[in-house]
Amino acid sequence: MASPKEILQIGGREVTITNPDKVYFPQAGHTKLDVVRYFLAVADGALSGVRGRPMALKRFVDGIDHEPFFQKRAPENHPTWMRTATLTFPSGRTADEIVVDEAAGLAWVVNLGCIDLNPHPVRADDLDHPDELRVDLDPVPGVPYSQVRQVALVIREALESVGLVGWPKTSGSRGIHINVRIEARWTYPEVRRAALALARDVERRAPSIATSKWWKEERHGVFLDYNQNAKDRTVASAYSVRPTPDARVSAPLTWDELPDAELGDFTLLTVPERYARIGDPGEGIDGVAGSLEALLELSARHEREGLGDAPWPPNYAKQAGEPPRVQPSRKRRADAAYEGRGVDGGPPPEVAAARAAAVSGGDPNAGLPTEWPGSGSGAGAGGWPGARATPWAGTRPTPTGRRKSTVPIIEISRAKAKADALAGLERWKARHAKVVPFLEPADILVDGMRGRSSLWYRVRVNLVHVPEADRPTQEALDPDYDPVTEWLPAPTDGTA
Repeated sequence: MASPKEILQIGGREVTITNPDKVYFPQAGHTKLDVVRYFLAVADGALSGVRGRPMALKRFVDGIDHEPFFQKRAPENHPTWMRTATLTFPSGRTADEIVVDEAAGLAWVVNLGCIDLNPHPVRADDLDHPDELRVDLDPVPGVPYSQVRQVALVIREALESVGLVGWPKTSGSRGIHINVRIEARWTYPEVRRAALALARDVERRAPSIATSKWWKEERHGVFLDYNQNAKDRTVASAYSVRPTPDARVSAPLTWDELPDAELGDFTLLTVPERYARIGDPGEGIDGVAGSLEALLELSARHEREGLGDAPWPPNYAKQAGEPPRVQPSRKRRADAAYEGRGVDGGPPPEVAAARAAAVSGGDPNAGLPTEWPGSGSGAGAGGWPGARATPWAGTRPTPTGRRKSTVPIIEISRAKAKADALAGLERWKARHAKVVPFLEPADILVDGMRGRSSLWYRVRVNLVHVPEADRPTQEALDPDYDPVTEWLPAPTDGTA
């Protein structure tokens, strides 16, 4: 039986916490209400990272031992006192996302299952110009945390050399984040260019422990993930609780603390006491907005020296001027064969124009395929109100023939667990070993699909680089998980 509701009065707002005793952290025993109380204890600090920013909702509705799902569109039943902002994504799709401005909003999103908060680096009043450059330090497996701290100190020096101030915090996972408040004058592509220039400068300063290389086979030490500054990328904000057994927190630090900071020191239990004792080390970040001009001048110098763009993430259209988006060890063709035509992180101009026209015509999905019908509360296809729910029949491949498409993509597997979907891919590769050498990393499409209350996973393969005569046809899915079974009503004829 569900536990009673808890109604909280927060800053003159009434927030209902449903199932307050639901355990979110089984090992530590922390409940939903414990997480709410944690965020209220550090509310001013947590709000400094999210206030005024549209936010993707990462929902752990059944706690950290179960897969979360990302929800971009604001729930229809959100409180009238919560703002939304309409974002346009690189694909051309649009969505109204939640904006948290006050402590009551923190409690409301936690009630939805959000334990770490994922705001965009823009404010709702200017969605095209980020006011935050984000440095994400991602250590290669086996690299000790002491080395991550060393690289963070090098980043501090590099930022100071171009007149910028970095504000460090633990990631709560394995790395460190350094946020840099900037004037809201530059576009997403320009901020990403600046982040790439910074990553290359840090690599130059500390080549034995830091890397800007995108491909994992080329990395060593600590990777500076410049692509976290691409449009639609988000990172956990300050004071977010991370899905670790001991409920670690992404905790702001002073630079003096950083050399000795250990990830396990900052948890849901320890951070409120620290906050009450020393306040928020990140306080003041909004008062030091800096300029990117020096970093963009450094980027221009890199380009003159032959260091142009670097690879984008695989879910972005191939960009004009982007180097081959293929692992160096698997590159088999001339660079020209890998050229893209995308612009500013989006698709080619004519595709972007067609998608914008679709949005103007009332389709927030920009004319792109939607997910299965009913994938949102009170929504039609794609989870947006008023959308036409396309029948399930026809969206799945037939067991004997390939689905018609302008792109030679076949679907391999659907599964509740990602590991099961990828196991299906390995079985397919074993059956079609002769085509595997033609596949590039970006040809393997692994999608986390939002179900009613959890993710399910789909694997597809783009055969565009496989000679047409050798392309396998669509086969029966293996495994063939059907997410519809999770939301269809139970039979009423006694067959349940």
